[in-house]
Amino acid sequence: METVQEPLTPTPAATWRFKVGVAIICLMLGSWLMVPLAAALDVPGSKVAALTGVLFISNKVLLLVVIAVMGKAGFAELKRTIGRHVSGMLPTPVAEVSPLRHRVGVVMFCLPLLSSFLEPYFDNFWPGLRPNLWQMQMLGDLMFIGSFFVLGGNFWDKAHALFVRTAKVVSV
Repeated sequence: METVQEPLTPTPAATWRFKVGVAIICLMLGSWLMVPLAAALDVPGSKVAALTGVLFISNKVLLLVVIAVMGKAGFAELKRTIGRHVSGMLPTPVAEVSPLRHRVGVVMFCLPLLSSFLEPYFDNFWPGLRPNLWQMQMLGDLMFIGSFFVLGGNFWDKAHALFVRTAKVVSV
């Protein structure tokens, strides 16, 4: 006997349940802005910590409320909507990356890793040599993330093959 399952009929994005679910998600994300705001207003650290704990737990409860309000069809619509916007930002596999692009991508990939690995030793051997700026550390993080886009989508396959014991090198 064959069981045929009805396809999930997409609900229109304009239903009130979908709108309320999205509003609750925005409330969940926006509520975290209270933590830096409380810290900027010189609220005692214990109260900021308590606020963080309350927000952490309340966001879990609100997520359950979102699931209950939106339902399966609403969540499927939300995933489709977010997927449409995010899919354009993800790196796509290209047939082959040019040699210059590959070199630039490898430098962008290795330079932040190497500098973060050697950074603790700089202070030990040459005190005061490196500036302790968060902007420079952020630049290194952004360069590392950007290297994935420069190296192209096939880079993920190559990186994944490093961790697969049975992977073989195929030269084309």
